[in-house]
Amino acid sequence: MAPTLLKRIVDLPAAVRARYDVSSMRAIVMAAAPCPMRVKEEVIAYFGPCLYEFYGSTELGINTILAPDDMLRKPGSCGKAAPGVELAVLDDEGRPVAMGQPGELHVRRHPGVFDEYYKNPDATRQTGRGDWLSVGDVAYLDDEGFVYICDRKRDMIISGGVNIYPAEIEDALHRHPKIEDAAVFGVPDDDWGERVHAAVEPRPGETLTADEVRTFCRAHLADYKIPREISFHPSLPRDTAGKLLKRLLREPHWTGRASRV
Repeated sequence: MAPTLLKRIVDLPAAVRARYDVSSMRAIVMAAAPCPMRVKEEVIAYFGPCLYEFYGSTELGINTILAPDDMLRKPGSCGKAAPGVELAVLDDEGRPVAMGQPGELHVRRHPGVFDEYYKNPDATRQTGRGDWLSVGDVAYLDDEGFVYICDRKRDMIISGGVNIYPAEIEDALHRHPKIEDAAVFGVPDDDWGERVHAAVEPRPGETLTADEVRTFCRAHLADYKIPREISFHPSLPRDTAGKLLKRLLREPHWTGRASRV
């Protein structure tokens, strides 16, 4: 299932969850979107050590698998390379980056990957780098080969020449007890190129201020990652699979701009 559905379960009142015997649960497989660490922790607390996660795409299939034993041991990871899959993290020139350094995650071509985008040769060319293919995700590897997805390359914010990954900020915001959902993206800034904007959906019945959100962020994030703008929304747009439609929130801020930084 998608993380959104798990979040709805763990966010039920404790009295409601207590009515159900979930001791027979053996495996929950999660994918389709990033999952806040807070949700993973609460799923494991409720269901036990039965949560699996995989990372992949329609084009490249299943790339990594994270088993229950590693879910809490490797916070933020989406697992190690799946059987038969070879991964590489490359820079913009196609060179391997050092361990722990972010780059674009690539998968070596194998029989399970796609051949081409239908009637879109330009998109197909942009995906390939010889035998290596990518859907544009930025990630890094640790010393055990576990993969940590930073964000989509196109979602990365560049402010004053510094790369900022929205997923890290979103994960922090999801830990706020009054926040139901959050989306972080870059908006135009004439001095810095982009500045960090957070779109926040408060929990039902809760009220929040921008100062309250920023104060919370300062306890969890470096100063340059703290949202400079915060907007509040009754709900954030998601598709039927639970994926956040961030472009619908970001697009109005860039309307009329020749450059998208």
